[in-house]
Amino acid sequence: MIGRRGILRALGAGPLAATLPELLSATPLSKVKSRGSLVVGLYKDMPPFHADGAGIDVELGRALAESLGVAFSPLPFPADENMGDDLRNMVWKGHYLGYGPADVLLHVPVDRPLMEANPQVRVFAPYWRERVMIARNVEQLPALDSLAALAGKAVAVPGQSLAGWLLIGAEGGALRDSLSTKWNDGVEAAKALQRGEVLAAAGLASELQAVLRGDARFVIEPLPSPRAPRDGWAVGMAVKKDATELAQALQAAVNQLAGSGRLAEIFARANLAWRPV
Repeated sequence: MIGRRGILRALGAGPLAATLPELLSATPLSKVKSRGSLVVGLYKDMPPFHADGAGIDVELGRALAESLGVAFSPLPFPADENMGDDLRNMVWKGHYLGYGPADVLLHVPVDRPLMEANPQVRVFAPYWRERVMIARNVEQLPALDSLAALAGKAVAVPGQSLAGWLLIGAEGGALRDSLSTKWNDGVEAAKALQRGEVLAAAGLASELQAVLRGDARFVIEPLPSPRAPRDGWAVGMAVKKDATELAQALQAAVNQLAGSGRLAEIFARANLAWRPV
């Protein structure tokens, strides 16, 4: 009967001798290189970052893979009920339906409480600062000093969003009857404003800019609500906690993309004005 040491000696005499230590010591980065592809988690239906296989995060994911010298392998997925679920499904464990985890998940809030609540992940490389904003038709609504000024005026806002929550509850609910909340996202709301169906549209800065930036008929400004996050929030990316080398390589790639102007170009193609976070 061959014991454990005998098995190890047999392995040492065969072709696996050189590869076994490598397999035992493989890091997330070395696995990406060996596989030849970077699996990038992308939120579905999140324009202008990802919709129908295109968007900012798609271009960014491709650029990150290019920086590592591997192929880009997108892994789109629907958002779960909370960010903790998304991190579990797409970063450190995998979904119970059988897909994931990805090597890196994009569009993750760079938020200290979120990181502390999810010690299995590393969140880093902020590349965009998001804010809750409102766009208005300048001719029909010249100024907007407070949300009270919207009473009785048609406003488009996605109902299942932070902007929707803020407007529905604003002024003791006085705006509810004039809100159009049927929109899936702020991009749809902005298009309703562009078509003249409403006087204002609320959503995220990225959503409103993607449609309306550069159009002199409209102005986009912070939502005048004391409950809206004043400085917004940064979004970056996440990998497994122990993926130190991979995180360092991706951070270096983001730094290079920012320094060369390529990151700004990626955002500009979606009509967004990128600034260092």
